[in-house]
Amino acid sequence: MPYDINAIRNIGIIAHIDAGKTTTTERILYYAGASHRMGNVDDGTTITDFDPDEARRGITIYSAAITCQWKKSTINIIDTPGHVDFTAEVERSLRVLDGGVVVFSGVDGVEAQSETVWRQADRYNVPRICFVNKMDRVGANFETVLEDIKSRLHATPLALQIPIGAGSPPDENCFKGIIDLVRMKALYFDVETLGTKYEEREIPPEMLVEAQLWRQKLVETVAELDEQAIEQYLETQELSEETIRRLVRKGTIDRQFFPTFCGTSLRYIGVQPVMDAVVDYLPSPLDRPPVEGVPFVGKKGSQSTKVEKRKTSPDEPFSGLIFKIQADKHGDLCFVRIYSGTLKSGSKVLNPRTNTKELISQIWRVQADSREKIETDEAYAGDIVGAIGPKEVFTGDTLCATQQPIMLEKISFPEAVISMAVEPDSSAERKKLEETLRRLAKQDPTFKVRINEETGETLVSGMGELHLEVIKDRMEREFAVKVRVHKPRVSYRETVRKSVEVEGEFSRQVGAAVHTARVRLRVEPYEGEEAVCVQNKLKPSDLAASLVPILEQAVEEGANAGGMYGNPLMRVRFTIIGVDYKEGDANDVVLTAAAAKAVSEGLEKAGCVLLEPVMKLEVVTPEEFIGNVQADLNARRATVVRTENRGRLWVIEAEVALAKMFGYSTQVRGISQGRASYSMEPLNYAEAPPEVLEKMW
Repeated sequence: MPYDINAIRNIGIIAHIDAGKTTTTERILYYAGASHRMGNVDDGTTITDFDPDEARRGITIYSAAITCQWKKSTINIIDTPGHVDFTAEVERSLRVLDGGVVVFSGVDGVEAQSETVWRQADRYNVPRICFVNKMDRVGANFETVLEDIKSRLHATPLALQIPIGAGSPPDENCFKGIIDLVRMKALYFDVETLGTKYEEREIPPEMLVEAQLWRQKLVETVAELDEQAIEQYLETQELSEETIRRLVRKGTIDRQFFPTFCGTSLRYIGVQPVMDAVVDYLPSPLDRPPVEGVPFVGKKGSQSTKVEKRKTSPDEPFSGLIFKIQADKHGDLCFVRIYSGTLKSGSKVLNPRTNTKELISQIWRVQADSREKIETDEAYAGDIVGAIGPKEVFTGDTLCATQQPIMLEKISFPEAVISMAVEPDSSAERKKLEETLRRLAKQDPTFKVRINEETGETLVSGMGELHLEVIKDRMEREFAVKVRVHKPRVSYRETVRKSVEVEGEFSRQVGAAVHTARVRLRVEPYEGEEAVCVQNKLKPSDLAASLVPILEQAVEEGANAGGMYGNPLMRVRFTIIGVDYKEGDANDVVLTAAAAKAVSEGLEKAGCVLLEPVMKLEVVTPEEFIGNVQADLNARRATVVRTENRGRLWVIEAEVALAKMFGYSTQVRGISQGRASYSMEPLNYAEAPPEVLEKMW
């Protein structure tokens, strides 16, 4: 093996938009020698924001993977977006990462999207360290951010550093450096060398007592993790530096606390200690539990309930997960997290979802928008690589050894909340548009394409207005397809109000014989991961084995056709509870028609309910505009959940129907003289008021 798995760190840089993720990543790459210049977000020159849309807008849109070396460790970094419209990029990244660096603004603390990414990381049990950035800004407060993490994220931050000052010159108490509480030294970074050089000094006398109090909190917290450490602490009131580091690592991996650091990436202060912490405290692939999956059986996917574990070892059978697909002129590039075994160029692997073999023609080490080929043509357990060759794959697909197949847990993504109609600029480009949309949907699991059967329109759906705007730009720039788009509209859903049992009957005459089939279904409200669930409760003697998949498919197709108002269904379960037919009469046509009738009648009797997407909104505004903002929210049918003071600003949290939020960006700027900002993310689907349905009809 070319490297030690213990020395690998697969980490993500995650945070709210504009907290400084990309700038922090740029500094890490520069100090690690992976780049020879420091890019700037405002200038559009960063390495990870390589897409023209990212450079133009000054935000991260696509998760970018890049590898660097630090302290004899290989760090695979994924810089993720902060904007909620691109939450899928964060979701799929966290699914395959072993650790995370969560960046908070020292001024704004825990913001709306900070909560979202924290919950996503919790869902995948990802250990994290925290970096309180922008300590050089006016209003920055390290302790306030720590309290924010406790109260809003219900997490335990563990300060391993404290700042020397806060704010910017000419304030004499401005942010100058940091105090390392493990080594009890002050660190000062040299701006002239862009932070490459930093000096270690004794702690300033005026801060010594404060540093000792913080150090005592640190030692007391970690001592509780080990009996010997507790005994040593009770005897001496102190622990060795080596013991502290060992216990901080243990507590971090177990997610009992989250080591917290401070600095300012823009001014080159505090980044290298965060890099040290990634190596010292975040887990290697070997520190994470073995990946779990189910053995694959048959053509329709896994039919086994047995759970199988694969250790992070090159000697195990190969298994990996495709967590991202990127269009490329050389062919689609699949980002693969290898969980077990070895992946080789020229080998064939199995995709259990399709039960087909895929050729791995090349393996690449991905460096943002550039690539370097892995010389050995092999990649091992624990690594993240790019593979070219697989054709019929989607994000979330498992790749595994053909002789020992396994299906890993899929990545679940939120429902799209907004849609718009697109059409080619000319009829000659219609085929090209269809192919472009197919490729975009393959890459982005939150981007959906469907044809409105009534109007013939092509509808595309996504996570927000910005998401669809970026998709449109990509179609024109990357795929040279000119399109016309119509005004975005809300993606409504339907569910059922009550549980009912119905029977669908269909008869047809063939010659002198009459073929009849009856299908009995239970249709009921359902809370589960899938939008629509279809279950089969038939006994083996109820229906010929060859007709069972035909019946199941007919019910699925009926369910996927939508509800009574023409919108996709969600939170509905269809259970096949009975079939009646004369022996020899049942065939696929009769059975399919009877199932379709049962689905239709079931939805009608269960009472379809229109659901609309509800958003979680957070508006940050100076105090003098709080009345204007609240009045506008009341006019939009919003429910204000919480209003709180955050330094010099006020934060209003509300829940509001997406249909009422079009054009809000312009409105909130107008009523606050451009001084208020907001963030919005999908919260849930809720029953729409009667007037919404009246307008639709």
